[in-house]
Amino acid sequence: MRLYALAVYLFLYIPIGVIALFSFNAGRHAAQFSGFSLQWYGKTLANPFVVNAVKTSFTVAVTSALLATLFGTLAAVALQGVRGRLRLFYDALVYVAVMVPGIVIGIATLIALVTVFDTLNPLLATLFGPENPIQLGLGKGSLIAAHGLFTMALVIIIVRARLQGMDRSLLEASADLGAPPMRSFVQITLPQIAPAVLAGFLLAFTFSFDDFIIAFFVAGSETTLPIYVFSSIRRGVTPEINVIGTLVLAASLLSLITAQVVMRRRSH
Repeated sequence: MRLYALAVYLFLYIPIGVIALFSFNAGRHAAQFSGFSLQWYGKTLANPFVVNAVKTSFTVAVTSALLATLFGTLAAVALQGVRGRLRLFYDALVYVAVMVPGIVIGIATLIALVTVFDTLNPLLATLFGPENPIQLGLGKGSLIAAHGLFTMALVIIIVRARLQGMDRSLLEASADLGAPPMRSFVQITLPQIAPAVLAGFLLAFTFSFDDFIIAFFVAGSETTLPIYVFSSIRRGVTPEINVIGTLVLAASLLSLITAQVVMRRRSH
């Protein structure tokens, strides 16, 4: 079993290590190591298309993660009071949102947004006139909406798992002492579920930042980092792609370490 576990870990992490190693390649070929060099890091960070793609992905990921965390946490708390068949119905909706393939979500979201835009744009043109046209279209707004709705289900699942393990007697004692529901939530419930809320935010941010399939359908003229990488690979793989992968990996590890430090300090 130890050898099997070692083989699984090697299979998972050796390709990641190879990407990080070849990001320091001095040559122009991604699969042929010609010596150590930082030139591709400089070229990548100086590439305006990469910088704009990173800014777009970061803005969309942060905004959608914040919205998903806020509404997902509120939904998880509200679902704790639902019982019976209605609870099973809501549970099914939450898990189906996670299980549905991304391509289905992307197509469905695209059709829904286009339908809404076709309905609202004539009304906006009538209200504001042809001199000041307001046209709704695909872009950052549609990306934030699509990623927020998808990742909200993940936040609900994580926060609800923490709520189910919480000591309910504390809330009952708070109610007996005359505390209103909002004060009980802020002073008792929220501090206990804070690690789950933070974990939900990080997971929602990661899913949004790394998403390609849904973004490909609803991004419009915007270019996220996964879309840029996909477009670049079609022209040939260069060490620039390895640099992007290494930087994203480093940022993910940094956020994970930061979250662990914050949660340990809160537990102390």
